Amino acid sequence: MALSPLIVDDIAQMLLACVCAELTTMAERVDGQPGCPCVACVVPGKPAWDNCTGDCSGAQTVGQLTVNLDRIYPTSAFPTETKDVIGSRNCAPVRQAADYVITLLRCAPTYTEQGCPPSCEEQAAAARVLHVDAASVTNALLCCFPQTSDARRGQQFVMGQLRTLGPEGQCVGIEQRLTVALPFCGCAAGGES
Repeated sequence: MALSPLIVDDIAQMLLACVCAELTTMAERVDGQPGCPCVACVVPGKPAWDNCTGDCSGAQTVGQLTVNLDRIYPTSAFPTETKDVIGSRNCAPVRQAADYVITLLRCAPTYTEQGCPPSCEEQAAAARVLHVDAASVTNALLCCFPQTSDARRGQQFVMGQLRTLGPEGQCVGIEQRLTVALPFCGCAAGGES
């Protein structure tokens, strides 16, 4: 089945908007929780860890939120990847699915100028931010993202692992993977889409 030319990017933008909105909401509800980072964008490929502590031109919420496409694959029984031969004589209903990765990075406590490690209090504060961020990303996917589709049942997706990243190079964060069933339309006459 044919894909709309912008559907992959549209879904990535919807994921970014849902997560950013939930991070902003959570910052209003939880004292000391940072909101959506000043660097929040859809990126091509794996994100570089270059903005978790950077200057945001006066913005108060440093950090980096990215969404990227990992892969697209055929599926006849979502979310399982099909190994069937796909051709003009194949009657199996085959659609496409896309794997996306949401990465959220924040500042990690690090050694002082005197070479002392971060205190337990600094570590606990960073862990709390990380834990609330994990809940925020989960909430965004469960509550906001399904509503972004015009389909009767909403977006069809499977949440993968949410795992912690770092600390590495003054950054710590989370990575959430998910697989989305891409909406499809029929092919144009002559096999062109």
